[in-house]
Amino acid sequence: MEQPNFAQLSFDAGRVFTPGSPLNERELFAGRSDQVDQIIAAISQKGYHAVLYGDRGVGKTSLSNVLIEFLNDLGQNTLLMPRVNCDASDDFSSLWKKVLRDVSLTTTQQGVGFTAQEIKLNKSVVEMLPKEVTPDDVRRAIGRLAEKLTMVVIFDEFDRLKNPTTTVMMADTIKSLSDHGVDATIMLIGVAESVDALIGEHQSIERALVQVKLPRMSQAEVEQIVKKGVAKLGLKFKREALAEISALSQGLPYVTHLISLHACKAALARQSLELTLADVQMGVRNSLGQWQQSVITTYHNATHSHQPEHLFKEVLAACALAIPDATGYFTAAAVRNPLRVITGKNYDIPNFARHLNEFTKYDRGAILQRTGETRRIRYRFDSPLIKPYIIMRSVADGLLTRAMMEEIESAGHA
Repeated sequence: MEQPNFAQLSFDAGRVFTPGSPLNERELFAGRSDQVDQIIAAISQKGYHAVLYGDRGVGKTSLSNVLIEFLNDLGQNTLLMPRVNCDASDDFSSLWKKVLRDVSLTTTQQGVGFTAQEIKLNKSVVEMLPKEVTPDDVRRAIGRLAEKLTMVVIFDEFDRLKNPTTTVMMADTIKSLSDHGVDATIMLIGVAESVDALIGEHQSIERALVQVKLPRMSQAEVEQIVKKGVAKLGLKFKREALAEISALSQGLPYVTHLISLHACKAALARQSLELTLADVQMGVRNSLGQWQQSVITTYHNATHSHQPEHLFKEVLAACALAIPDATGYFTAAAVRNPLRVITGKNYDIPNFARHLNEFTKYDRGAILQRTGETRRIRYRFDSPLIKPYIIMRSVADGLLTRAMMEEIESAGHA
């Protein structure tokens, strides 16, 4: 048999597992069938629009990237799907000029003289818009385009818009398109806990919106990502390696891609075509330096102490494994059992309440948010991406094992 080119396979792994950018290939896209169906249902019904929201890192942009392929499967081949990223400097006019700058309309103009033939001209839609664009200008422009093709306009990172007037005007645009029956769909994507948090309380457009929350992935969906990627590279995996990746991913495809990439590279570095548990553990250690520097710094600030017997690392790991409520908040009581499993000791709440309070302060990176009054105090991580980093770091440091995580999870669902 021909010897595999391990160097080439290691390079290819970075094209299959892509933690640095959203996924673009339908072939490697996993799960999310319910959410895809809801968005396609909105596109298929005149007058409806979609809002896709959820935590950072759950794969919202990746879903929007492969949406066109799902629509093509349904025979929607005359499809125009402009997609723009919003930023803090955008206003309503700049957003729609971003959308339409590469879109042209073919117009017909009569030639000079009685016998002259008609002349067809391609004209940029942006050139037809005034300097200050209004919702009615957008409705008219989109209406002309939607006469000949299916049109879906995607605004990603909508939560980055800072001007509330822009959000109000976008709501007015959605209402206008819906009221006039324009056969086009606007899709807003952003980090938010609810639609109200993303677009405000514009009740007038609620009936026109299909609200799609993208939750964290299930274990089966995470495993599907790993299986598809490994198969694409022509590799195999041990069952315990797959289970370790699934447990550490915390339902975030970004983390799944990150661990899988470095685990594959670890296996290939020892010239093996099979991922083992040791490869995943090596991959976890190697991937820790690839996280956002802000996350690494925040963890360091939260756990650093000159006192050798401090519990900051242990308490923070316990917080990452505490069972939260529907809004992501957890209580001090929810930290007690994970801390017992991690340390092997029973700590009462007063023994670690100081640590929780410290985690909310600037000196420790304000890694936790706090809400509520005495006896009803709850905590939540400031960034959802910090939790999987804490867990991976704790595993790499020997503070936490998958067996501990399974024990904590089973107790939480008991």
